[in-house]
This record gives sequence, structure tokens and C-alpha cells, in this order.
Amino acid sequence: MALPTPHLDKINAAISNEKMPQLAIKRLRDGLPRYHQWINDMTAVEGTKKEVVAQLVRLFNDYKFYVDFDLIYSCEEDFLYRQKGQLKLDNTVIEEFLPHLAIKAFPELNDVTFGPTKCFSAAYFRTSLQAVTFGGGLSVRTKDQDFAISKKLYLKSSHDSAFAQTDSVETYLGYVTAECKTNLDKTMFQEATATANDVKSALPGAKYFLLCEWLDMTPVSTAPTDIDEVLLMRKAKRISSNIRKSFNSYAGRMEKADWYSKFLQSHPFDISVFSRFIGHIESLLTEEDPAENTVLSDGFF
Repeated sequence: MALPTPHLDKINAAISNEKMPQLAIKRLRDGLPRYHQWINDMTAVEGTKKEVVAQLVRLFNDYKFYVDFDLIYSCEEDFLYRQKGQLKLDNTVIEEFLPHLAIKAFPELNDVTFGPTKCFSAAYFRTSLQAVTFGGGLSVRTKDQDFAISKKLYLKSSHDSAFAQTDSVETYLGYVTAECKTNLDKTMFQEATATANDVKSALPGAKYFLLCEWLDMTPVSTAPTDIDEVLLMRKAKRISSNIRKSFNSYAGRMEKADWYSKFLQSHPFDISVFSRFIGHIESLLTEEDPAENTVLSDGFF
């Protein structure tokens, strides 16, 4: 199964960026073999589900440290660091990693799509009483998901009971969806709450997760929301702003290079968090509709 390459796409886009300094372009090109080795190493991983998750997360930590520290932070040009929010070189690494993690953990899922996807959130009709349409002008609203386990969905509508003429659309139905944030703040959490509501309205049995690298807010309960769980991938808070502001210049970054390197390495992406995420997906796969005889013997459903 061909998996999406959002991180590689951003690397190539950055190399083609007219504003990118030549020194930074050279660093990006020199880093491509490292990227391809990461992909090859992940593809070669084998073992039990527990072993696969542990090996993949270790490979992810190694490559993510290279991108964060060696490629972006240590670059003599400030462009890569200052514009990393727009370039998305660092935060697309997780988007490319999750499909590899899911397909290795669940090789039996061969009829689904893994990765960033525009998923169905609502259907509506663009028509009026006198408008000429085959099926009421069927349209759908979709939402970009950073990661989804989804299935292709074809919808048709018609004013003709034999469906001789129809309006039709193609979309994806997200059974597991996740939004990935580098720094999770209160505004992002509120936006995710609204997205989770759309996901659950479209497919009540779906799961919606919020994955964040660094926590940048006071934790709040997800109980009153449609978010199934917030997963703190590094189990750590964001670096304070008074330290981060010195990173905007190469001199400032080099002054704190040892400190920053140790900070990243002391807060790796945690294997147990990804194991928990895989466990949530696994529970969805084992859910079955209740059988009447089981319900009667158990006394609940």
C-alpha cells in the first residue's frame, strides 16, 4: 500500500521556495538521504504489535531529533527556524509517521486509507424549488484531518426512484481521526472540540483524538467534549517564551545548543503514549453490535 508523504512534500516545497537561502537549500538536499533511510528502516520493522510500536517510535525519535535540532535549529541561516510554522517541516514528520505506525500495527486493514485526509462531516443540498437538478444538488462538507483511518465513500441522490439521473459525490468516511499539534493551547483545544463534534455528528461511532507534542495550556477535562482523548506525545510542557525568543538568531541558538539538545533528548516521544493510541484503535476494531441472547444473559447493553 502506497502511503502519503506529507513531510517529503514539505521538504521538496521548501527546496523550491524562492525565498529559501542557498545554504538552507543545501542542508535540505543533504538531508534527503536521511529521510529515505528513515522510511526504509520503518518499512523493514517486524515483530509483535508491542515490538513494532516500540521500534517505530525509536526510529521516529531519532529522525525527529535530526529535523528539530540538526536540520532546523542548527542551521546558520535563520530562515528555517523563523519560518518553521509556515514551512511545516517539523510538524509533518508525525503526519508521515502515523500511517506507518498504523499499517504495521494493523496489517489486516487492507481496505482502508491511512494518513492525512479530507473526511466527510456533513451533507447538504444546493437547490431551490425551480432549480433543475438530478438529485437536489447533493454536496458534502469535508474537514482536513492530519491523520485518519478512513474508507472511500460514494453518495448519490436522485429525484428519480430508479436513479436514472443522479447527483453524486465522492468523499472519505473517517473512522479514526486525529489532529496533530506541535504546541497545544486553549484556542486550539476549543477548535478541536468543534471539529470532534462534527466528526461524531457525521459518524457517531468514530474516534477523535488530539495529539500534541508540547502542552501550552492548563489541562482541562475532555468529558464534556466529543474528543476521545488528548495524548501528550512527549509528556512535557512547552519551553517558556523568555527562552524561546533567544532562538530567533543563530548566535542565540548556539548559545543554548547544548541545553536544547538535552531538553529534546530528555523528553522523547513516549512509547507508552503511542501504545495507548494503538490500543484505542484496537478497541474500535473489536467492537461488535450486541447480540440479543448475550444481552439477555448479561442484563445490559
